[in-house]
Amino acid sequence: MARLSEREQAGCRELLESLDSADLRSLSDTVTNRLIQPVSHEETIRVILTYSESATELLKRKKVHRDCIFKYLAKRNVIVPPTAEKNQLIQRALEHWQAGESTVKPVTQSYEKKTEEYGPADINLLGIQFCHWFYPLLNSQNPLSGQPKGEWGPQHFWEDAVLKFHYLTSEQNMEEYRGSAMTSLRLLALVREENLLLYPNLDSGGVKSADSPHGLVVVAVAGTVHRGTLCLGIFEQIFGLIRDPHAEHSFKIKFVNLKIVGQKSLRPEALLSKPKIEYNTTDLQRLYS
Repeated sequence: MARLSEREQAGCRELLESLDSADLRSLSDTVTNRLIQPVSHEETIRVILTYSESATELLKRKKVHRDCIFKYLAKRNVIVPPTAEKNQLIQRALEHWQAGESTVKPVTQSYEKKTEEYGPADINLLGIQFCHWFYPLLNSQNPLSGQPKGEWGPQHFWEDAVLKFHYLTSEQNMEEYRGSAMTSLRLLALVREENLLLYPNLDSGGVKSADSPHGLVVVAVAGTVHRGTLCLGIFEQIFGLIRDPHAEHSFKIKFVNLKIVGQKSLRPEALLSKPKIEYNTTDLQRLYS
């Protein structure tokens, strides 16, 4: 009988799913003392969860690598220092599960299906739900993410979509792309070619949304930029969403304004707190209506 709580089982299962088959088999052999030989990937995970004495014991296993736990916490928007040791990451994961914090599984189905839950008045909820769809989908295109790739492409953008990309790292530059194909491809290149991961701050003022009388929904998001376990800086991303009249409860992206600031270009106090959106709702409505 499993000795992990329901929430610990769900979290550990997600961690185990990111391991390769060889590490899973080795972990299963260790946990069961080679007395059970599972025949499938799913059965191997079930055996490991069933015969582990505790979540702590499982996370301390050598095959559950530090990077694996770090990526899990980052995906769950549990902010930890990139330099944290494995024991610190384990403690944070246990606290996360014991606190009963809500978790959101990566959304791989289309965003159009998920927005059916919200009416036009639920703008803030729609903005948060959009983030739960967009960032796992984009990050899944990173070959180092360990996640199944979602269906990324120009179909999520209007034909006349515009991307404005401003970055301040070792140099400062502004890029602009027009059209659904070019907008989609440039964002894809960030994660697939440059191996970046964007983790939004979904609380503490990290997401703000507004709507206009003309049907535009503006979603402003702040978060951190990572490459592997290294935090490179912060980002601010503002989306303009417009309902698709040809599909009920469906939105497409009209514009994207993305700004990335590297750590060396940040003020010291900015490194001590979660990134947040400084605009208020009125500002968003005035700037983008």
